[in-house]
Amino acid sequence: MRKAFRGEILSVAHDPRDDPDAVRHEADGLLIVEDGIVVARGHHADLADRFADVPTETLPGLIVPGFVDAHVHYPQMDRIASHGAQLLDWLDRHIFPAERAFAERAHADAVASAFLDELLRNGTTSALVFPTVHAHSVDALFEAARERNMRVISGKVLMDLGPDGLADTPDLARSETEDLIHRWRNKGRLGYAVTPRFALTSSDDQLRVAGDLVAAYPDVLLHTHLSENVHECAAVAARFTDARDYLDVYDRFGLVGARSVFAHGVHLSDRACTRLAESGAGVAVCPSSNLFLGSGFFDFGQADAHGVRLGLGTDVGAGTSFSMLHTAGLAYQAALAREDPLDPFRALYLATAGSAALLHIDDRVGSLEPGQEADFTVLDCAATPLLDRRTHGATLAERLFALQILGDDRAIYRTYVLGNCAWDKMTGFTARIMEAS
Repeated sequence: MRKAFRGEILSVAHDPRDDPDAVRHEADGLLIVEDGIVVARGHHADLADRFADVPTETLPGLIVPGFVDAHVHYPQMDRIASHGAQLLDWLDRHIFPAERAFAERAHADAVASAFLDELLRNGTTSALVFPTVHAHSVDALFEAARERNMRVISGKVLMDLGPDGLADTPDLARSETEDLIHRWRNKGRLGYAVTPRFALTSSDDQLRVAGDLVAAYPDVLLHTHLSENVHECAAVAARFTDARDYLDVYDRFGLVGARSVFAHGVHLSDRACTRLAESGAGVAVCPSSNLFLGSGFFDFGQADAHGVRLGLGTDVGAGTSFSMLHTAGLAYQAALAREDPLDPFRALYLATAGSAALLHIDDRVGSLEPGQEADFTVLDCAATPLLDRRTHGATLAERLFALQILGDDRAIYRTYVLGNCAWDKMTGFTARIMEAS
């Protein structure tokens, strides 16, 4: 069945720093969707006659691709805004106790459902998600994602050096990960990521297992943390005394490759940036959590000078908002702190097609091009009185930047998944239909 959506459409398919034609904008556009896939897009005047018989819905506001969150923790959502510690102490004090509760499958189901609803309410339709060490935390997330037809990538956390109640073993990590890969990989819109938490929570034997899994299943991602906090970096250096830097620890176990996604990268050496670029690995930049935990500001200038691939992540619950608009606004501030202004079109790219490319799903989502899945969100430039005043009569770049700085969940008018409305600001969530196997 075909349907059409008329309105102002904006996407940024490539990094505008590299491609002057990356920004695509139709002030009065038409998006044609068939069975959840974009089949045509262009100016209404150019397409209206061709698709005159297709039922058309006119949408107010600005239609952009659904946001792609490149790094977020679903078990941490109930510990968002937890006071008083930097990374390592914060994990011990707030996060590990919260994650122990996921030993109960019913708890995982309840949180997974609330988490995905919060993503949709904030205009996010795809995400790379940390669960817990419990295999059924992955099952809970994937089952909830299938109910909503969302594109989600995740994988059991590996941490045999974790605290009591959260530690597995290298053998269990291997067996449970392989079972989950076989059960969920490429089922519907789902993808798998081998997920060692970070270098300090896995033994050398378990890091070898992670490398073996990445080699054995070349279509999965590698998802972990890298160079987030100075105390963490010091602890890694103290344990791995012969490593050249933090990234080299992962490299020695075969964990640095084109499908590797490293969260944070706040404290990277130039050598590490060179290696990231040559390997094709990339960094999910998480400015909200970096500020909240006092970790520092990501160095966009350094990453860009080396050609490191980048995406954008909320990193809830150290991140303080599910909103990718808010996260993009903080990315602007983090970049400017190092005298690297972040253009609003590039910020939109990082929150959509850039993150999609980092997750190797940019052929499916991120730019609303024909052949892609019709995941999109409608932004309301008049969501608040202040935003309305700031955007009235403004240029496209000014409106986009105002949304980036002043916008949050209130600016999400609607969220569409595969061409179907999943969230409406006025009516809430729509009925869900289980995706066909």
